[in-house]
This record gives sequence, structure tokens and C-alpha cells, in this order.
Amino acid sequence: MTLENLMNLYAESNPCSEKAFHNACEIIPGGISANVKFFAPFPLFMKEGHGAYLTDLDGHKYADYVLSYGPLILGHGRKEVFDSIHAYMEEHGTVLYGTPHEAEAAFAEKIKEHFPGIEMLRYTNSGTEAALLCIRTACAYTNKYKIAKFEGHYHGGFNEVLVSVNPDISKAGDARRPVGLPESAGLSERMMQDTIVLPFNDLDACREILMEHKDEVAAVIMEPVFGGTIPATKDFMLGIRELTKEIGILMIMDEVKTGFRVTLGGAQEYYGVKPDLTALGKVIGAGFPIGIVGGRKEIMSIASPQGTDILDHSNTKSSASDILYHSGTYNGHPVILNAGLTTIRILEKEFSSLIERTELLKKEITALYASKGIHILTPGLGSMFNVVVTDLEEIKTYRDLQQSDFTLRKKVDYALLLEGVYNKPCNRYNMSTAHTDEVIDFTLEAFQKALKKL
Repeated sequence: MTLENLMNLYAESNPCSEKAFHNACEIIPGGISANVKFFAPFPLFMKEGHGAYLTDLDGHKYADYVLSYGPLILGHGRKEVFDSIHAYMEEHGTVLYGTPHEAEAAFAEKIKEHFPGIEMLRYTNSGTEAALLCIRTACAYTNKYKIAKFEGHYHGGFNEVLVSVNPDISKAGDARRPVGLPESAGLSERMMQDTIVLPFNDLDACREILMEHKDEVAAVIMEPVFGGTIPATKDFMLGIRELTKEIGILMIMDEVKTGFRVTLGGAQEYYGVKPDLTALGKVIGAGFPIGIVGGRKEIMSIASPQGTDILDHSNTKSSASDILYHSGTYNGHPVILNAGLTTIRILEKEFSSLIERTELLKKEITALYASKGIHILTPGLGSMFNVVVTDLEEIKTYRDLQQSDFTLRKKVDYALLLEGVYNKPCNRYNMSTAHTDEVIDFTLEAFQKALKKL
């Protein structure tokens, strides 16, 4: 069956989602509130979520492996989280103070308990904001204003990092010296020049590039597990840590995807590396918007306002330019911190079984493909993995990934949608504690039907 046939069957099966999409396009650009949510010919519109399952407008029920792109590590509607939110609002009478509150420090202590690289932290409202604040902090601390990122890595939707996230290899230059390519309209040439692109998992090439720019680059920002599924080698990770220390560049570890998914202490615990700054998001908010910037005390302390507020117009002797500015109406939202703390406490009890079921699913999916004579890899750490149709024995870089058979992967994904397994075509798989043995059995049966259909 061709990909076109499968997409036509998908469209025919989902008339209510198609109608909702076309209605949304009249008032929302592209019919979606985030570009990542689109896939052709139209995305599914959901109306309910319970445990490991979603239900769409047409009444189809799906085992959900997107999990809102990662945050819902306990699945949809975990009772303990809901109960804790309701109890908090009942007890405290409001959802927002606009002042400091004790939960901020309590949650910070729990994060610090798990993440070795975090001595102090500040809250933001998303992982994107956290990555942005990491970069501003690094620039303020080093008095340098360029950054280095890795080819293929994603750190949110702001200018400095919308470079070479999904570049055309034919235009991206030599693999050991990637050319930075824009990933959005609206990026100036100057912005492109201020972001240096590095090759992932190639320490010698990174050393050469960074040595050339060491007096300009404030920080190297990286996904320790590229795309949430392709890990840095341990030698590479340790090498980047030593190299950045050696040449006076900060190391930023973007753990928005990997925090509480690779281990309870994220990828930095797995690798035994303490970055200078860490960005967190997704899981820590239990499905609500939140981010964290954490790091060494001496670095984080430059955000202390010391009596200076740029919005206090009575202060005409402000020294604001000497202080890292960071603010936000919803930073440290008490209800979200409460939900996040409840989630972490549950994970402390259930994380190991989650990893066991993830490994089981990876093993069984690999066997199903092999039974059809198809070689795949399931790269990933912890509770995330990908399914890569490839002849390679290992995927280490963005360019390795580009050699895979995306067409076959898309065919399987659309066939799975028709069998009740929800994943955006070619997206990684996110697991949750709600993915029980029964859910895994259902998923594997759907894979069997999908592969047979092809």
C-alpha cells in the first residue's frame, strides 16, 4: 500500500477532525497553535484523554505515544495529581499570589536533590524560555555574545537557536564544519553569524571550531540526547565538559526533554557530568507550562535584583545593566509547582518499572520489524525512543538519521493511526507510567496489523 493510499484512508476515517481543522484555518494561521502539531493532510483534533489513551472528535480511541511531546509522564489525568491541585486551591483559596511563596523554595530543593549540576534556580513558563534565559545568563556572566549549538538540536522557538535544526544536508557544508542555515523567516544575517554550528559526537572537530571562536562564544548549548533519542557518547560528553572548562566557555545542558525521563536526575546524572547551566521543562510541570534555569551559584547569583527593578520608575539611579534581568507574571506558579512536586514524588516510586516497560516495547517492536525482514534501530535512553528504519548499526548524528527510510516509517505511522496508536508521523515515542502491559500488548498487536497491511 502506498503512502498516498494510507493518507487517503486516514482522511476518510476522520471527517470531524478535517472539518475542525478547516474551521480553525479561518481564524488561526495554519489551523494550529504550534507548528509542531501539524501533519498532512490535517492533524487529529482530540476531545478526551484518560490514562494512556486519547479520543478524537470522530470517537476513535488511541494509545498515546506523543503525550503532549513529553510532559505527561504519568499519562492523562493521573488522580493523585488532580487531587493535589484541587486540595491546594481549596486550602489556599487562589491560583496565583503575585508574591513569593514557600512552594518555590520547596520545589527548588526537590529539583536540586536530583540534579547534580543545579545549586540555585529560577522558574520560567516554558522550556523555550528556560533555554533563552540560559543563553542570556551565559552572555551576562562571560561578557561574550555568540553561542554554539549542535546540528539538528532543538532548543525552542527563539532566534538564536532557530539555526540548523533540520537543515538540508546538500546546503549544510562539510559534516565536520556544518554551515548554519536558518529555520524560520525573520532571522537576520547578523543573527546567523552569532550562532556557531557544531557537529554532534565529533569531539576533535568541536575542539577545532571552538578554539577558533573561544573569545567570542559565551556558551555551548546541547541536547545531551539529540531529539530525545540519539545520545551523546560518554566520551564525547565528558570531552565537551572538559573542553568548555579549558577554554572558558560555559556548558548549557538542555534537559527539557531528558529531565526525569533518562533518569530521575536527567542526562547529567546518567553521564556523571555537571553542566554550568541546565534548562528544564515538560515533565516538571505535570502537563502545565513551566521551565527552570538552574546552575552554579556564582552564575545564577547575577540574577539577584539587589533592590533594582527596571519597572520601578521612581528609581532613577538604577544599575539594571549590571544585573541579569529576569521576570514573569507566572514564574513559580503555585498550582503548577504543586502538581510538579506530586509528579516527581510518584516517579520516585514508579520510574524503574516505567523503564522496564519501555525496554520491553523497544525489544518487541524490533522483533516485529525483523520478522518482515526490515532492519530498524530504536535509539533512546530512559522512557523515550525512536524507530529508525536504517541499514546502519548505530545512529550518532543528524546526518546518520537523514540516511534512514522516512517513507517506510511514515507508512507505518499512518497505518498505526488507523489501528488506534497515536504518534505524529516520524515523531519519537514517549512512554508513561499509564502504559501498562495491556497497553503494550495492544500496541504490539496494532504494529502487527500495520506491518501486515503494508
